[in-house]
Amino acid sequence: MQNKYNPDVLSCLANLSNDEVFTPPTIANQMLDMLPNDLWSNPDAKFLDPCCKSGVFLREIAKRLIDGLAEKIPDLQERLDHIYSKQLYGVAITELTSMLSRRSVYCSKYANGKYSICSNFKTEKGNIVFDRTEHTWENGKCKFCGASQSEYDRDEALETHAYQFIHQDEVFKMKFDVIIGNPPYQLTTGTSSAQAIPIYNKFVNQAKKLNPRYLTMIIPSRWFSGGMGLDSFRDEMLHDKHLTVLHDFIDASECFPGVEIKGGVCYFLWTKDTTDDCTIYTHKQGAIESVTKRPLLEENSDIFIRYNDAIPILRKIQKQTQNSLSEGIQSLGIFGFPTNFADYKKTNFPGAVTIYGNKFIGFITKNQITTGEELLNKHKVLLPKAIGSGGFDANFNPIVTYKNSCCTFTYVVIGAFDKKEQAENLAGYIKTNFFKFLVGLRKITQDATKRVYQFVPMQDFNEPWDDAKLYKKYKLTKNEIAFIESMVNPTE
Repeated sequence: MQNKYNPDVLSCLANLSNDEVFTPPTIANQMLDMLPNDLWSNPDAKFLDPCCKSGVFLREIAKRLIDGLAEKIPDLQERLDHIYSKQLYGVAITELTSMLSRRSVYCSKYANGKYSICSNFKTEKGNIVFDRTEHTWENGKCKFCGASQSEYDRDEALETHAYQFIHQDEVFKMKFDVIIGNPPYQLTTGTSSAQAIPIYNKFVNQAKKLNPRYLTMIIPSRWFSGGMGLDSFRDEMLHDKHLTVLHDFIDASECFPGVEIKGGVCYFLWTKDTTDDCTIYTHKQGAIESVTKRPLLEENSDIFIRYNDAIPILRKIQKQTQNSLSEGIQSLGIFGFPTNFADYKKTNFPGAVTIYGNKFIGFITKNQITTGEELLNKHKVLLPKAIGSGGFDANFNPIVTYKNSCCTFTYVVIGAFDKKEQAENLAGYIKTNFFKFLVGLRKITQDATKRVYQFVPMQDFNEPWDDAKLYKKYKLTKNEIAFIESMVNPTE
């Protein structure tokens, strides 16, 4: 007899975009597995998905409740009516996803339709709502989500992306036991650089305000190290002792096949009545690489360090560290020249200052420099302010400059010395796996500005440094060295 394969339609949906991705049923169920089993046999428990796209979370919750309430509500139709009308609630992100979610959950895009699995609803929406919401503009930005007025002030034929859950105080006037979802990730700012602002943090914060018993969401891991619009959110999360479980996926495609999300993704469990250290699961290459219960915020750190095996190594190094390399790194754009600077000569001329820029080395006059003059006659070590894509993938190729040189915003001045030998020794240090490992602990995106070098200890650059010398200095074990080497991509 030939086996028939019946794929789950919700595992086959094309994503709306890289920022609004559908959650596969397997991931939804892994998140639900973190919740206590007694919820599935509780007829009074209420569940909310505040960012419905496919309805997968509510559908999978319904399956569990249908089994769990069989003894308390034996009649199947009565049980279905109770579950769908009194326990499951959703707020869709668009009109289209509201209909898709109702079709997944109620088996009909109309909750009160002929084919709806629930016979209690009087309206087409049921408990999965979508009401077109407008942004509230203040000085060209929405005061709730930060969206650009020039980008999102649209006519009625277009989506506003003013997500109802974060633009209204309460959509449903009730308390929820569980809030679960996969929120939209970002909105463009409308600036000339086409940067985007994170928005998933606003869904998490709004959910916490509703004070559920449990909160679980799957979001980008970029918040681990903060960044644009995320510093306060990172600080709140890392100090939140109610965040008791964290599953961290280094590669987002393990959760969302075919989708690239730089820095990976994570899902967490926030528990109202529990305060404790967090149990952290690190997922890599389809397996759980490590599990450790520890504080989210390590001593002497302002970010979350995602690799459990890195903690004892970092503690050992910091115990012997007096100063961080980051303390000697110059402010970004120290010489005042933007990335797109073009007012330079291609050939040298008498009295010229060499300028290093984006894909060019040029020459300018000294009077073009209005800031950072004190560094001109130093031998400098430069690194790009954007390297690789995040983590340990970066190839560090430092540039050692002669005196009488400067750079554009493209580069960060990592060090400046009177002697060229000192600059060359720093460049050698930068090329070590030891250096790249410590940077990789903080570098979760391509951003490589001053703060990603905080864990790197300062050395005496009157002498050269290599990995063997550094491993010996910090008394690292063979296993610790092997872990460092396994994490770092050697420079080709």
